Amino acid sequence: MLSKCKIFVAKSAGFCFGVDRAIKMVYNELDNRNNIVTLGPIIHNQNVVDDLKARGVYPAELEDIKKGQTVIIRSHGVSREVMEKLDELGAEVVDATCPFVRKIHNIAASKSAEGYVVLIAGDAAHPEVKGIMGHSDGECYVFENCDDFENLVKSQNFSQKKVAILAQTTYNKNMWKNCVTLFEKYLPHAEICETICNATNIRQDEAEDMAKKADLMVIVGGKHSSNTHKLKAICEQHCKTVLVENACDLRSCGLDLTGAKFIGISAGASTPGYIIKEVQDTMSELLNNVDNNVVDEEFNLEAIDKTLKKIYPGAKVEGTVESVNDTEVIVDIGTKHTGYVSLSELTDDPTKKPSDIVSVGDTIELIVIKTSDTDGTVMLSKKRVDAVKSFQKIKDAAESGEILEGIVTNVVKGGVLVSSDGVKVFVPASQAAPRRDFDLNELLKQSVKFKILEVNDAKQRAVGSVRAVARDEKAAAQAKFFETAEAGAEMEGVVKSITDYGVFVDLGGVDGLVRRADLSWNRIKHPSDVVAIGDKVTVKIKDIDPETKKVSLTYKKDSENPWEIFVNNYEVGQDVKATIVSITSFGAFAQIIDGIDGLIHISQIANQRVNNVADILAVGDVVDCRITEIDADKKRISLSRRALLDDEEEIENDAE
Repeated sequence: MLSKCKIFVAKSAGFCFGVDRAIKMVYNELDNRNNIVTLGPIIHNQNVVDDLKARGVYPAELEDIKKGQTVIIRSHGVSREVMEKLDELGAEVVDATCPFVRKIHNIAASKSAEGYVVLIAGDAAHPEVKGIMGHSDGECYVFENCDDFENLVKSQNFSQKKVAILAQTTYNKNMWKNCVTLFEKYLPHAEICETICNATNIRQDEAEDMAKKADLMVIVGGKHSSNTHKLKAICEQHCKTVLVENACDLRSCGLDLTGAKFIGISAGASTPGYIIKEVQDTMSELLNNVDNNVVDEEFNLEAIDKTLKKIYPGAKVEGTVESVNDTEVIVDIGTKHTGYVSLSELTDDPTKKPSDIVSVGDTIELIVIKTSDTDGTVMLSKKRVDAVKSFQKIKDAAESGEILEGIVTNVVKGGVLVSSDGVKVFVPASQAAPRRDFDLNELLKQSVKFKILEVNDAKQRAVGSVRAVARDEKAAAQAKFFETAEAGAEMEGVVKSITDYGVFVDLGGVDGLVRRADLSWNRIKHPSDVVAIGDKVTVKIKDIDPETKKVSLTYKKDSENPWEIFVNNYEVGQDVKATIVSITSFGAFAQIIDGIDGLIHISQIANQRVNNVADILAVGDVVDCRITEIDADKKRISLSRRALLDDEEEIENDAE
């Protein structure tokens, strides 16, 4: 009886996003430029390198670069020093550094600038690690594994230093987990940065899962590829594992396939899909030549058909989010193309980043904007799909009167444009500005509420009003206010305007007036001496007229009433010092405390006849006097200077 052997190829095998992007950039440049070189082999795959050589693109070292050449930086990235040198040489640079590697460059640069010691988990001889080190201006060390890390912390004194630890994007995830335990033991205060590429994690996890079930694992990739060797190291912990560069290597390595039931194939990030397919076909051929073996290969015809389907501008597709960075989202749309969604095609909201809108693994609906079979890319838009759905929401809101929210994205002739879920709604200036002299630029990038006034379905256009919402909100606030507010209640408000006779306070849709006399217990020259426009104030309602919608307020506090302070602290017969504040024909008014004046009658100014008060007293004089009367009902106070003078005279007479 013949036994079956299953061959499985990992879904994650082959080019990662960064490598795929770099390769496409090189082939794209072939159509636009001449005299192109790559700074070192573009990837660790000789087949790809040889194909590029056949097209006139050769790897070059830094010292070989000449002025006028186009130099493509591979996905590993380079140091700042190398970039500066290329600039000095006059080369035209096309930077294909993987966005995930560039993120590590930024971390290394920012942390070293903040005084951190930077520790990198990886191979010190690897181009990626050299590039990362070249973005760190301070102390920087590389360790390859847990033992290296322990030796490093024992030989260097990091106890009093800030430390940031990061990893090469293709670092072995299992080794990293083991190292993290040591980080927490030796450097508990270190900042640990998770920089292993998510695609690397997925690739390693899938390969390890396959290795646990397989009789044999075949890893396809360059002999000098770091991530390929890490895949082999992970898999050979669970089963026999071989590393081959291509189908020829597989034929010549002399594998004994007798009795094999499950064979897994995975590949490094620099391995083209056609080489993986050749290895798979060769493995099937080798197995069919082994006695008592039947190869069982399952093909997903639907998946194959998807990769061959045609796409065109305007087509609606589904995509799975593969990676997210600060400027764009990379998606798999089930074809040979790499899909890109720029931030501007994700949202019109200037406050949001791609990570605020989608996450890795999300399935999203998209519209094709532009395709390029030359570099294998397709530009996509999520915003335009959302706009179709959102316009229906706009139409529904026009009928229902629903209040919508949006961001003011543009100031245009005659008004502003408000983006609501991807739909641009025109709001005329008369419906956008709260007053005639208002500068519409103040609304730019602001969130506003609006109602739909008009919809043109044929042109997919809509006209809205911000003022209609404000007007409705004000009417609702007024109705609620006059239903619930009552005299004597305290409320919070904002000073809206100031006049000579008082201050208007916005109580939230209703304006109340604080008259000048109700602002302060003290004398004031102008209401602006007490409050300013925009001040938040606590006021008390004096009176409400629901019919005229007028509200009278007071700002001065009962607890600050000078009369209450006076009667609680002063009495008849008490001697006080007072300041002359005004002169009249019948006497002088003197201030005892702020807000409280008493009258010194002309007959009480001196112990002899006074014909002219101004001959004895002047405004600003501080005089000693006695409280002779307090009229609580009329709030009047009588003072006598003469009483003290008479007392002094009696004392003198007694002394004689």
